[in-house]
Amino acid sequence: MQNKTHKEIFKYLNTKKIAKVFEEFSNSLLVKNDLAVAVSGGPDSLALAYLAKCYSIKNKIKVKFFIVDHKLRNESTLEAKNVKNILSKIDINCKILRWNGKKPSKNIQAESRDKRYSLLANECKKNNIKYLLLGHHINDLFENFFIRLARGSGLKGLISFSKNTMYKNKNLNILRPLLDLEKKDLLYISRKVFSFFVSDPSNKNKDYQRTRIRNLLKELEKEGLDKKKLKLTIDNLKDSDSSIRFYVNRNLEKNSILKKNIYFLSYSFFDQSHEIIFRSLTAIIQKIGKNYYPVRGKSINKLIEGINDKSFSKVTLGGCFIDRVNETILISKEK
Repeated sequence: MQNKTHKEIFKYLNTKKIAKVFEEFSNSLLVKNDLAVAVSGGPDSLALAYLAKCYSIKNKIKVKFFIVDHKLRNESTLEAKNVKNILSKIDINCKILRWNGKKPSKNIQAESRDKRYSLLANECKKNNIKYLLLGHHINDLFENFFIRLARGSGLKGLISFSKNTMYKNKNLNILRPLLDLEKKDLLYISRKVFSFFVSDPSNKNKDYQRTRIRNLLKELEKEGLDKKKLKLTIDNLKDSDSSIRFYVNRNLEKNSILKKNIYFLSYSFFDQSHEIIFRSLTAIIQKIGKNYYPVRGKSINKLIEGINDKSFSKVTLGGCFIDRVNETILISKEK
């Protein structure tokens, strides 16, 4: 019976287009541990669910599938149940995680994303799973780049979207194995395998910056935006970022000492280029303050200006005390 089910699942891999996507997906993933997959019901996540199911069978690993019902729309609960039923078509038993309680009235997309990650991370912890797959693709990479560009982000911010990131301090790896793939290919898989996907109305809501950026990218394509060259630009920026990280790590290793949860920064720590100092301080404050998100860039720049002033006195930032003793800067946890 199981072999028959697997045969039904694998039959879609006989399609040349889907077989090629699965090969790229597998080469991008290369994980032989148990996995979790976040499913929203959109075409991207449904394609991810199918690819992950095939991958789990071929590599004989366990995969858990989770749907988050945000309950932000009246129809969300019914949609989640429909997606659960659709996934059963390829022998996927999906668990629905519900967001109960008060909902935000502002920053809805950001708050919803944070809650979604929190629910998924807690479920992964319960199941002792250290790898969570998300359905982001290359179009999301471009959108994120332009959103950060509009905010005036530096190099690190512009290339922050990557295939592998760590979620907070929960020992959970966030993997994006579809990041080199285009949305149109994922749409094709969803239609071919499920003949179904959920259309999120927020994707058309121009009140959201991401929607406006998405529409801008469509217009830029009409004007001749070359996606391959844009991807090459982002890859080149990532290479530059890698070089900077090397010097940041060297600065942290050679010019700072951690003792009893207090960082001691020598004079040489600040005898670097601005970007190296900026990133080094950001990393330390994020670590000591135990923050998931780094402190805002303008606050770090203001701190650097203050430290360069001989009259600098103790300040608090990101849950940390920053103080000077002679030529040494001390950074400790705010009590």
